[in-house]
Amino acid sequence: MNPVNNMTKYSLRSWVLVLALAPTILVGILLGSYFTINRFYELEDTLVEQGSNIIEPLSIASEIGLVANDREATKRLLAAAQLNKSTLVKSIAIFDANNQLFVTSHYHKDFEIMRYKEALNTLHKTEIEHVGDSLILRTPIFSTGPSAAPANYDIQTDDGQLLGYISIIINKERALLEQHRAAVAAFIIVLIGVQLNLLFTFRLVKNVTQPITEMVRVVAKIREGKLDARLDGNLIGELDLLKRGINAMAGSLSEYHDEMQQNIDQATSDLRETLEQIEIQNVELDLAKKRALEASRIKSEFLANMSHELRTPLNGVIGFARQLVKTPLHSSQVDYIKTIERSATNLLGIINDILDFSKLEAGKMVLENMPFGLRETIGDTITLISGSAQAKGLELVVDIAPNVPDNVNGDAMRVCQIINNLVGNAIKFTDSGSVMVKIELQSQSEEQVVLRCDVVDTGIGIDESQQDFLFQAFGQADSSISRRFGGTGLGLVITKRLVNQMGGQIGFTSSPEKGSNFWFSLPLGLGQFQIGDSLPLEKLKDKTILFYEPRVLTHAVLSRQLNQWDTKVTHHQHIPSLLTTLTTTEAPYDYVLLSCHGFSDSGQLVSTLNLAKTKTDCLVVLYDCQEQDALTQFIRPNADVVLSLPVSEHQLARNLLYPPMEYDIIAPVTIATPAARQSLTVLAVDDNFANLKLIDTLLSELVTTVVAVNSGDEAVKQAKTRTFDLIFMDIQMPGTDGISATKQIRQGSMNRNTPIIAVTAHAIAEERELILGSGMDGYLPKPIDEAALKDVIHRWITRPKFTHFDLHTLNWDLCLTQANHKADLALDMLRMLLDSLPQTVTTIQTALSQNDHPVMLSTIHKLHGASCYCGVPTTQRLCQEIESALKRETAVEDLEPEILELLDELTKVESAANQVISQLSAEITDDQKNGLL
Repeated sequence: MNPVNNMTKYSLRSWVLVLALAPTILVGILLGSYFTINRFYELEDTLVEQGSNIIEPLSIASEIGLVANDREATKRLLAAAQLNKSTLVKSIAIFDANNQLFVTSHYHKDFEIMRYKEALNTLHKTEIEHVGDSLILRTPIFSTGPSAAPANYDIQTDDGQLLGYISIIINKERALLEQHRAAVAAFIIVLIGVQLNLLFTFRLVKNVTQPITEMVRVVAKIREGKLDARLDGNLIGELDLLKRGINAMAGSLSEYHDEMQQNIDQATSDLRETLEQIEIQNVELDLAKKRALEASRIKSEFLANMSHELRTPLNGVIGFARQLVKTPLHSSQVDYIKTIERSATNLLGIINDILDFSKLEAGKMVLENMPFGLRETIGDTITLISGSAQAKGLELVVDIAPNVPDNVNGDAMRVCQIINNLVGNAIKFTDSGSVMVKIELQSQSEEQVVLRCDVVDTGIGIDESQQDFLFQAFGQADSSISRRFGGTGLGLVITKRLVNQMGGQIGFTSSPEKGSNFWFSLPLGLGQFQIGDSLPLEKLKDKTILFYEPRVLTHAVLSRQLNQWDTKVTHHQHIPSLLTTLTTTEAPYDYVLLSCHGFSDSGQLVSTLNLAKTKTDCLVVLYDCQEQDALTQFIRPNADVVLSLPVSEHQLARNLLYPPMEYDIIAPVTIATPAARQSLTVLAVDDNFANLKLIDTLLSELVTTVVAVNSGDEAVKQAKTRTFDLIFMDIQMPGTDGISATKQIRQGSMNRNTPIIAVTAHAIAEERELILGSGMDGYLPKPIDEAALKDVIHRWITRPKFTHFDLHTLNWDLCLTQANHKADLALDMLRMLLDSLPQTVTTIQTALSQNDHPVMLSTIHKLHGASCYCGVPTTQRLCQEIESALKRETAVEDLEPEILELLDELTKVESAANQVISQLSAEITDDQKNGLL
């Protein structure tokens, strides 16, 4: 317990009494005890001194009687001495040298207590012994003469011959009485002192504690709000000052209270006016919010309509331009048509940028979280824009660190968009030199990696004064930039907002005329499954490779990849040293990798290729030059493999491990042979004449029968009269739009189960969700791409139909969606899930029987992650429920019903997966043989 709290339990009066009385009582007791004890010792010393004064003369006087053996004389001497001190002396006795009683003053019944108990030769002086209320003194009697002692007295000491000793009993009663008197006197004195102290203490309490108590009472009233309470009367010393201070404080508080009350009244009045103003502002803000929401809705509708109205004519321009290229044209016309197509495609890119910026600004950009192969995705992206670098003669290099994981989860399309924007800008603003994409692992945890990507160029750079405006919408570092290089200035803004929305960071460093380094860091999930086929890279170990590449960056990146595979590489960066090695080396190389750069003319290139071909069975030419004629006439006929730079790690390894055979090399064909049309009846619906004509033309090349109508009502009428294999439906049409027409077809027609694909220029995510939620099966954006149209037809016509299991157990369409519509990837994920099920079931059953909470949580977590990519909604739901409960520390035994339900569901999944895999594996194999996939 706190001592301070104990002190507050007692009043000031109690503390004054205790502090005043306690020292006085304590000092009185100590002093009384001291003087009483001292008096006791003084009385005892006086009594001993008196006894010594009696016994010592008697011992001297008794020598003669003891020597003469005169008992009578000695008895008279002792009796006289006792009578003289009768109140003090009880008895006197003399013992001879044999310790026998010689004579006594009078008979004493206990004279034995007077006998000396020790040997007589130890008695040298007067000794004292306390026995009850008596004091016994013994003094030796020595012979003073040489021959005075009797013959039988033979005890000799240093003081002479011991004749005997005298013993006397002193009465202590008188001394004890004096001691008691002294104790009583000391007690009386202490008591008188305490009473006097009480008198003064009560006087002090009256003069000090009572005023203080009154002050406490007044202060309590002031604390309760009674500010008119005051202290009266005259007090002593500092108490009077304290009284005046309390009265002054009460007066000040009263004044402050009055002033504060006035301020409160004024503040209340001001607050009332402010609340009225706030209420008015709230009403205005509510109206402004409604106007803003309405403006946002109008903006969204405007964007949707703008997207539709712009994409619709672009669809016709791009589509018919591509169709026109297929017709016989001379070179100038082909160039004109391709220029039209490129211009329309650029315009479409600008529209897409504006729409992306609007969605990011409105916070409506939805990011996907799908597994993808990082290196393949980046390789595909770089391949699309490598042509621009080749056209400008730039060295484009991709350097991905070996420790960067390839299987990741995220939005692959947005990652591609970020890299495309940054690399595209680097190529655009670089006239000579190089553009390098470098990807490194920044950090890694169990479920996530953070990657850093640097895009370094040797372009025009950015002035420091213009760098702050770089990430602003519709802004560029210099107004002359847009005139010289073009562009809307939205690319970097979109990139920055995409990176931020994905949880990353972006920045750059730049120097004018030296180049720029744009970097971003991006968190991505770690994939649980391997994307794509794994290559037996161990087969490349100790393979001999002759490698020539004159450019430093490309040479360094490819050298690191080759060394990573433990190959034995002979490096060259100059033509003379390469030719020397080829002419002097007799042993063949397993592979020869030659760049197309550094040769003086085509003749030197061809001769070097022929010479290199004699030294290896696999000659690989790394090509990124602009001269297509050189590629066709000189390189392809003299090389085994031609790879376009920058080449991905996977592509290089695959071509080294599996070089194409002679029959795999297909000569270029000048006239394309039309593919066989599928025997299908397709309904096409569009209100725009140009678009309807375009889709009719495209479909006529792919299917046997096409019915084209220009309204939703006509589409419903056709659907009621005949059966179609596939329906392509425009959304925005006058009268009955595409959504309404779809609902009518689904309700009552001959095509209730026919796949209906939305063909629309709407690019807003909400519009897509509305389209897919209205009963349509798919989505085909405008402008229509011929390859995308083929893919849609193939996907929906050859879509498998499973009837032996519930779609909630295994949904193949959902599985395809989660695998980014890649059938082989979806099958691989389904196989991996199927292979892991036996071990997973066994582990769950064991953990359930043993109530092993950590093992159960780990197993369910892994199964939950796998189920997110395999189209098993019920399994995914059960795993999520069980995992959430386990993370809340729910006992395993309490989740037994849900776990047993999950085990039953896994049995159903295993059966359904076996059926899907067995049916689709054969179909995909057939499609690959026929060239459909």
